[in-house]
Amino acid sequence: MRKRGQTGTEYLIIVGFVTFAIMSILAIAFSLSNSTKDKLQMNQIESFVNQLISSAESVFFAGEPSKTTRSLYLPQSVTNVTIYEYSVLIKTDSGSGQNIRVFDSRVPLNGTIFIGEGTKKIIFEAKENFVQIDSS
Repeated sequence: MRKRGQTGTEYLIIVGFVTFAIMSILAIAFSLSNSTKDKLQMNQIESFVNQLISSAESVFFAGEPSKTTRSLYLPQSVTNVTIYEYSVLIKTDSGSGQNIRVFDSRVPLNGTIFIGEGTKKIIFEAKENFVQIDSS
């Protein structure tokens, strides 16, 4: 009788250790997954803004009648895009909280970009002293 009680207790201890190990591995995997997701979204945002600024600079340096349209992908985590005179401010929500990034331009910018996940059709139009940026 005593032998059975000891065996049952040993099995409970083993199951406890295995459960703890599995839960630890799952917690680490979940953390790494969120970190990778955040890095991917930040890379997509950087690509979006770099293409936006590059297109605006090209149109500005080409002169006033210049106009072009680009399709750029904006990720889901973006909550606000603000265009200031020489910069673009992006607010995002990530697993670590809210992030604010500012990207600088060599030319003056003006306009609005509607937020929301997906491909945005963005129109760049050179004016006399700035580039007008509009999304549809």
